[in-house]
Amino acid sequence: MGFKYNKVLVTGAAGFIGFHLSRRLLADGRDVTGIDNLNDYYDVTLKEKRLAMLQEDHGFSFVKGDLVDREGIRALCAEGRFDVVVNLAAQAGVRYSLTNPHAYIDANIVGFVNILEACRHSGVKHLVYASSSSVYGANTNMPFSVHHNIDHPVSLYAASKKSNELMAHSYSHLYGLPCTGLRFFTVYGPWGRPDMALFLFTRAMLKKKPIQIFNHGKMQRDFTYIDDIIEGVVRVMANLPQPNPEWSGNHPDPGTSYAPYKIYNIGNNNPVELMTFVKAIEEALGITAEKEFLDLQAGDVPATYADVEDLMQDVGFKPETPIKVGIERFVAWYRDYYGNNGDR
Repeated sequence: MGFKYNKVLVTGAAGFIGFHLSRRLLADGRDVTGIDNLNDYYDVTLKEKRLAMLQEDHGFSFVKGDLVDREGIRALCAEGRFDVVVNLAAQAGVRYSLTNPHAYIDANIVGFVNILEACRHSGVKHLVYASSSSVYGANTNMPFSVHHNIDHPVSLYAASKKSNELMAHSYSHLYGLPCTGLRFFTVYGPWGRPDMALFLFTRAMLKKKPIQIFNHGKMQRDFTYIDDIIEGVVRVMANLPQPNPEWSGNHPDPGTSYAPYKIYNIGNNNPVELMTFVKAIEEALGITAEKEFLDLQAGDVPATYADVEDLMQDVGFKPETPIKVGIERFVAWYRDYYGNNGDR
C-alpha cells in the first residue's frame, strides 16, 4: 500500500522539476506548499508563469523565501507539519559553479542543513531530496550504480550534491529521519530550464544561429523525460526507506544503510549520443543546425548511464519515454510558448 501522506512541502516549486511535481501532487489531491526564492539564475518570467499555473489550484499555497533563511524555514516547517518534504531547491548547473562557487555553498550546503534541521524538529516523516548524476564524477564504470563509490567529483556542483547525501545520512543515523536521495539524469521536457542543451539548441536553431557541440560530439547522456522523473519521485515519496539488515561496516554499501536511508538513480537507462539528440531536434523542428564543434568543458563528463535496478525493485518503475517522443513534446511546447521564431 505504501506510506500514506497528504501535506507536502516542495522547495524550488517554481523550478522545472518542482513545478511538474507540484502539478502532479495537486492532481492527485495532495495539499502542496511551495517555496521558491525566484532568483534570476535564468529567466524569472518563466518561473512566474509556472507559479501562476500552480496558484490556479486551491490546494496550492506559495511562500516566497530562501533556504538560507534558517529561521524562516524552521517556522514554515513548524507551522506546516508536513508529512513529506521534497527538496528540489538548489543552485543548479555545472558551468556556473566554476565562476560562482559561493552560490552553491549557500544554496546547496547551508540551505540543505536548514532543511534537515527543520525536518528533524517538526516531525517530518520522509525527506526526499534531489541529488544528481554529476556525483559520479570521474567514475567510468558504466552503467552508474548507487552502489558505486563516488569520491571523485569533477565540479563543485557535484561535490555539493554528494555533500547533501552525506549530510542526509548523518541525520538518518542520528535522529532516525527517513531520507531518500534521487540522482536525476539529464532531465528534459516542456517548461524546462533555459540553460540546458535542449532549450539552447532549439532556440539557436529557430534563430538560425550555430549550436555549440562540446567534446566534438563524443558525448553520451542518459536523457530522462520530465514525466518519468515525476513518476519516479511520486512513487519514492510513498516508499519509506528501510534500514538494510545486510549492511556491513566491513563492506559498506554506499546506496543503502543500517539507518532509514536510501539512494536511487532516476534515469532512462539508455545513453544517447549527443549527435543523435541533435538529429532528433532537427527532425522535430524541420531545421538543419549549423554546428560549431568544441572541446569538452571543464567540470563536464563524457558520458552518463543510469543503472535503475534498485528503483525497479523497490517501486516497480523504470523511465521509458523515447528521446524522439520527448523532444517532439518539448518542441511543441516551445513553439506554443515562444512562437516559431523563438521570441515571446
